[in-house]
Amino acid sequence: MVWRLSKIVMCLCLAAFAFLVAFGNITDYGSNFAFVQHVLSMDTTFPGNAIMYRAITNPTLWSIGYWLIIFGEALTCLLFLMASLKLWQARNGSAEQFNDAKSFVPLAVTMGFLVWFFGFMVVGGEWFGMWQSSTWNGQEAAFKFYMTMLAVLIYVNQPDRQLA
Repeated sequence: MVWRLSKIVMCLCLAAFAFLVAFGNITDYGSNFAFVQHVLSMDTTFPGNAIMYRAITNPTLWSIGYWLIIFGEALTCLLFLMASLKLWQARNGSAEQFNDAKSFVPLAVTMGFLVWFFGFMVVGGEWFGMWQSSTWNGQEAAFKFYMTMLAVLIYVNQPDRQLA
């Protein structure tokens, strides 16, 4: 049972993490909006770099981008909560039932991967050159987030045996 409970707890922890990130982005909107503004406007990248044509300087587009991030974080939270609930409901079931209950975990991890890998590493990091900024660079933090989710996915995906 300890293996099953640990998988549930890890999914709940990731739900809590995604919730707190989304909640923080909403309740401290201005601070985190500034991050999106600087990344999209590319105003702290290397001066005169050849990719400045990609910069977005429209505040409406900054807001849309920021709300897409918040939506992705909130959806990640909800999917991890649903995964945790399904696992909790199957915790006393057969190995097959518990293994079948894991179906929301890959969905939750995929959503989190879309936010923190695709959003921060691909779009922010590479397209908008966030890696060039010493001030507004969220790549290291994003790496920690999606790698933790991938590690939990690998662990949760390990087959469970019948309970004694």
